[in-house]
Amino acid sequence: MTVNGIIGKKVGMTQVYADDGQTIPVTVLEAGPCVIVQRKTKDRDGYVAVQLGLVEARPARRVTKPMKGHFDKAGLPPCRVLRELDVAEDSEAKVGDKISVELFAAGDKVVVTGISKGRGFQGVIRRHGFGGGKATHGSMFHRAPGSIGASAYPSRVLKGTRGAGHLGSDRVSVKNLEVVRVDAPNNLLVVRGSVPGAGGSYVVIRKKK
Repeated sequence: MTVNGIIGKKVGMTQVYADDGQTIPVTVLEAGPCVIVQRKTKDRDGYVAVQLGLVEARPARRVTKPMKGHFDKAGLPPCRVLRELDVAEDSEAKVGDKISVELFAAGDKVVVTGISKGRGFQGVIRRHGFGGGKATHGSMFHRAPGSIGASAYPSRVLKGTRGAGHLGSDRVSVKNLEVVRVDAPNNLLVVRGSVPGAGGSYVVIRKKK
């Protein structure tokens, strides 16, 4: 296969049983089908890649005129989700090629990239794992960050000091996840362990190089 990845959607977590009866925690991903919308070349774009579009049952609405022209040029219906994947310069991938979950097989190692769950504004204990103060009676220091800078020198808070702030909604990649099962008729991919993001969020699944 000329492309080593696919766009998917996180369905949720469950568990399956191995042949020896061991319980395996797994994440179910609805992977593809995808179609190549654009081929990027070094001469025209400065790098080599393919743009994948996820084919979904719900048609993409509110497509802007530039995007409509983009899909019309490829001769494809508009896709809701587009992602780019690297390919070799001599790859035979071309616009209109379909990519399915059959790209993977049980036992393959994959890298899953998604957007982690947003947790909003959080304190240092949850955001950075600070230990906090004693929970004893009379203590007035529980979940505060403590001292974040001396008053005499340098008389300022140093850059990079860990503090309270926004947690989550970051691009996260989880490597070396093992493919447990592939259900090609239903476009389902079952991988061992957890992947970033909430249920229903989009992810990119790539074969480990």
